[in-house]
Amino acid sequence: MTAGRPLDVLGTVLRLGLAAVWLVSGAVKLSEPFTTAVAVAAYRVLPDALVVPVATLLPPLEIALGLLLLAGLATRLAAVVGTVLLLAFVAGLVQAWARGLAIDCGCFGGGGPVDPDDTGYGLALLRDLAFLTAAVYLVVRPRTLFSLDGREDRAAAHDHDRRAPADATEEH
Repeated sequence: MTAGRPLDVLGTVLRLGLAAVWLVSGAVKLSEPFTTAVAVAAYRVLPDALVVPVATLLPPLEIALGLLLLAGLATRLAAVVGTVLLLAFVAGLVQAWARGLAIDCGCFGGGGPVDPDDTGYGLALLRDLAFLTAAVYLVVRPRTLFSLDGREDRAAAHDHDRRAPADATEEH
């Protein structure tokens, strides 16, 4: 086993895990547009005019990230966008907790006001920080197994190998 192989396996597990997270989260939000808008509004960060557009665009974005990661296509780009989105989610949770808002995060559906004892901010933050760590890992090291990115890399290497002898003889 080469030195990179365990890291490739780790990256693959993280990529597929994040793909599942984005696909499930996006699908649930897409199926509940009103609830998604309530969840976005509950954070009291966006102007009212932006709540519906954000609630409308968020589910397809999450699904697109999930599909890209599932296929292993544009892995680094999907991880960068996912990192930015997760940073926004973490900031939203932290500000809601700091302001004493009693809301459900709406991360996987639901959302809106809840009993102050049912906010679950600590667990939601730990979960989002774990997802954020996985996304950052994929930004730094997007190479994974069973990915379309890997297929493109192998094809480029194969093309380079086929040209290499011809290039070498031309220089002599």
